[in-house]
Amino acid sequence: MNSPAPENRIVKPRIALTLGDPAGVGPEIVAAAFSRPEVHFACRPLAVGHPGILRRAVRLWGIDAEVVEVRSPEEVEPSRRRIPCLACGPEEAVDAPPGSIDARAGEAAYQAVVAAARLALAGRVDAITTAPLHKEALHLAGHHYPGHTELLAELCGVRDFAMMLYLGPEPPIGSPAGLAVVHVTLHTALGRVPEQLDEDAVLGKIRLAHRFMTRLRQGARPRIGVCALNPHGGEGGLFGDEELRIIRPAVQRAVAEGIDVLGPFPADTLMIHARDGAYDAVVAMYHDQGHIALKLLGMHRAVNVTLGLPIVRTSVAHGTAFDLAWQARANVDGMLEAIRVAGQLAGSPASR
Repeated sequence: MNSPAPENRIVKPRIALTLGDPAGVGPEIVAAAFSRPEVHFACRPLAVGHPGILRRAVRLWGIDAEVVEVRSPEEVEPSRRRIPCLACGPEEAVDAPPGSIDARAGEAAYQAVVAAARLALAGRVDAITTAPLHKEALHLAGHHYPGHTELLAELCGVRDFAMMLYLGPEPPIGSPAGLAVVHVTLHTALGRVPEQLDEDAVLGKIRLAHRFMTRLRQGARPRIGVCALNPHGGEGGLFGDEELRIIRPAVQRAVAEGIDVLGPFPADTLMIHARDGAYDAVVAMYHDQGHIALKLLGMHRAVNVTLGLPIVRTSVAHGTAFDLAWQARANVDGMLEAIRVAGQLAGSPASR
């Protein structure tokens, strides 16, 4: 009897895990993820950052593993006992105190993201999953980006992109494909949100949500709900007219393109219906309108996905958690879910 051909073996995606800000919980949750068998079942992980910082995180958890410094993703196959780490970042980052806003830590986080993105753009890794960085530390280091999303968009040379938070299809989420929330505006002052809204911006995010959820629904048309900006949907213009001037026309244009989308609806009731399965995706007008609702539904399961990039990028949906940093108290569930979603999306252009 002939043996199965080697090429029939399933090749697991290689996923680069950036350490994030070394003063926060990022190195800890990356180290903890390497110790979990489900991570190695789903992918071939590669840490990206300063090996000395990762070794310190391994010791913190008492993990029986060796951090192996590598110069390329292909040098060492990962395992629960061997953690390949592509070295980058300034040497002085190891001296950044835990829980502090430090330019050295900001520079380390920046260099890790750049290195991982370049590997993904070159096709040397199949996806990247990022641990949290601190925006003030990033700015102190001289990198004036509002966050990961905008930095990655510039590195990838794209202008049509969005942050999306995603919860998989587990209770209390009623949709069989999970629930996604895409944001029209992102890291900006609340007072500047209205001036940043226009029809094309809203329509672009509806399209990105449709494209992503079509992939997860295996070609079926996803159902999309669009949030109003103002309380009670503006009450016919009494509380603001952005719904009439901007959001509703954008929804009508999307419907004309064949997208199954409704709105604008008041966000408080829309998110309840979305939770219960009426929608697969929601388009929110600003950061907290989407973040608060989805995190209440599943804080440690929520995954940040950047839409519109030519690469797959996922992240935890929490920050650096300076109050918990380097105490072996960080919750690793968000990192595990971010890795799982990255593995699901890796190699599928239609999912981006």
